[in-house]
Amino acid sequence: MNQTSRRGFLAASGTGVAAIAVAPAIIGADSASAAPPHEGAVVAYIKDAATGQVAVMHGEREVVVTDTALVATLTRHLRG
Repeated sequence: MNQTSRRGFLAASGTGVAAIAVAPAIIGADSASAAPPHEGAVVAYIKDAATGQVAVMHGEREVVVTDTALVATLTRHLRG
């Protein structure tokens, strides 16, 4: 079983919250403004920082995108 520290959990959670704030950048500003707003929670997390993969989940749907600039920005914010 994988041991998770409180700091690691909070860092991962913070990454997901930060990714949600920039979700329109992941989806694309044009498609985000044209689509109706989602109902319910949208969760995003860095799946693989080395490759720049970010998973965005809504309901039972998960979309994995590659955006190394987004991952770099999020991890930079985690360092403070």
